[in-house]
Amino acid sequence: MNKNIKLAVAGAVLALSASAANAGIIIPAGEWTLDINGNVNAFYINNNSKDNHTIDGGLSNQRNGGSAGDTSSSINTGLLPAWLGVTGKTRQNDLDTEFTISFQPGASQTQSLQGGSGSEFRQAYLQFGDKSWGTIVIGKNIGQFGRDAILSDMTLLGVGSQGVVGTAGGTTTTLGRIGTGYMYADFNGQITYTTPNMGGFDLTVGIDQPLATFNQSSTSVDLDGPQKNPAFVGVARYSFAADNVSGKIWLEGKGQKFYAGTGATAVNAAAVGVGANLNAGNLGLTAYYYDGNGAGTTAWGMDGVSSTGNSKRRSDGGYVQATYVLPTKTKAGISWGQSNLDLAGGETSPNLVKSNEMTTVGLYHPLTKHLNLVAEYSRVTAENHNNQENKSDVVSAGGILFF
Repeated sequence: MNKNIKLAVAGAVLALSASAANAGIIIPAGEWTLDINGNVNAFYINNNSKDNHTIDGGLSNQRNGGSAGDTSSSINTGLLPAWLGVTGKTRQNDLDTEFTISFQPGASQTQSLQGGSGSEFRQAYLQFGDKSWGTIVIGKNIGQFGRDAILSDMTLLGVGSQGVVGTAGGTTTTLGRIGTGYMYADFNGQITYTTPNMGGFDLTVGIDQPLATFNQSSTSVDLDGPQKNPAFVGVARYSFAADNVSGKIWLEGKGQKFYAGTGATAVNAAAVGVGANLNAGNLGLTAYYYDGNGAGTTAWGMDGVSSTGNSKRRSDGGYVQATYVLPTKTKAGISWGQSNLDLAGGETSPNLVKSNEMTTVGLYHPLTKHLNLVAEYSRVTAENHNNQENKSDVVSAGGILFF
């Protein structure tokens, strides 16, 4: 599997599982080398929702009335969509040049005779550079802010939270830990430059397509497109390895001037994040924290600005995670994380989400070099600013195969 698809599709696989293939299907084609790669995954998901409070932006699925818990089942892809990618590489005029195009078919449907479910095209980009001066990426690819957090998340191989996208199945993916410890990196149109590796250190800077905001609360200002300004991103990473210990530390930032509402009021949104991975023998540890102002929660800009005077809301969150490879080669993991959204100054919005929290335990077993069996349990808790809580228990089991 080529390095770019590893980042976008299975960047966490090498950290979480010994079963990842090192390459896809390699085909020489004249001056080009083609790499066809991806994954297929599906899970049985059982969700038991215990409460029915109104929480705008809450990621714990709401119970549909009655006095007992409300249980729903689905068979769906997990956090990773099923994926088919094609990458072509060549070196010409002292430049390493490549392209990637990928397709993500949905894996479930909600009605008879529906035929199929929603599909996506998350990648279409070109890349060129040289190890002496760095690499430039132009096109649509996974975003930089939140990238390392999601690729370090153990639920990348599983389900995590169903959240707003997976209440009854039939959607392309679940949420994993998105919105309960980090904001979604998304797949953005972008132009980025990454320096060459300098003793383990590299720096990525660039601009992103400004995305229109999908708010969960009616008390939030819509940050619609088209926007006047791109988003600016930057990530500094340092990787290290010595004896049986390896790891990575990263510091990231993103900023954008939004024009909010019909009056086109300017809102300067910004967020920073810091994280670290450490692997020592069979033990893996991850910690991450982010802080934003006007950046929203769950996804960039979502519910980040109050409709009262276009006031920015503060948000923060993070997660911690520990994994251990058992003698059976099964990786056992536990993680906890939370994302918080404060009210703006002078704002009264009792139904707005105050926090989304999730604890997950999981088992990830490499049945073959390519195939993992996965079982997870997650408790998801959402709280609004009226201190009301919704809780969901999400149990899932299935498999993911990489090629």
